[in-house]
Amino acid sequence: MNSLQSGTLYIVATPIGNLADMVPRAIATLNEVSVIACEDTRHSKKLLDHFNIDKPCVAYHDHTDKRSSGNLIKRLAAGEDIALISDAGTPLISDPGYRLVAEARAQGISVIPIPGASAVIAALSVAGLPTDKFKFIGFLPAKNSQRLSALKDLKTTTETLVCYEAPHRIADTLVDMVAVLGPERPAFMAREISKTFETYL
Repeated sequence: MNSLQSGTLYIVATPIGNLADMVPRAIATLNEVSVIACEDTRHSKKLLDHFNIDKPCVAYHDHTDKRSSGNLIKRLAAGEDIALISDAGTPLISDPGYRLVAEARAQGISVIPIPGASAVIAALSVAGLPTDKFKFIGFLPAKNSQRLSALKDLKTTTETLVCYEAPHRIADTLVDMVAVLGPERPAFMAREISKTFETYL
């Protein structure tokens, strides 16, 4: 397939809280594409309405059936430009999009990032922990035994560890981290980044 004849898949970062963090290039890109693939079309509609972006949206997540991603690939191959957005932040960073990007690349379709907000990088930048090397581990397992096992595998890691965690599991996760990684290891927590009640501990 000749990528010059196909469309482009744009991976567009969206704000993680404050809508003023939407970059102008992201707004321009969303206004120019043929369709926007969203993690949740209802959630994304609020963002698009705020910036007066009137483009058709389709639901896409990594558990979508193959027909849905296949349809997007066909549209790209036919010359349409498509933007992929997640509910907040940079798509594919603990968010959907991996399979679509992999298939687009396999088909020779151009995939271009439109950089913007990322909760991982935003939190890391204000943590006061070493940033020259860090390991992003996504979400730890929800079950206690699996979480302890995952932490044990990371015990000898010297890089700064960065993870996401659900609010209702924070206390249990911290207890497990102290038990496995030790009480002397510094830790930092960020929540509601860029929102009204942003908190850093």
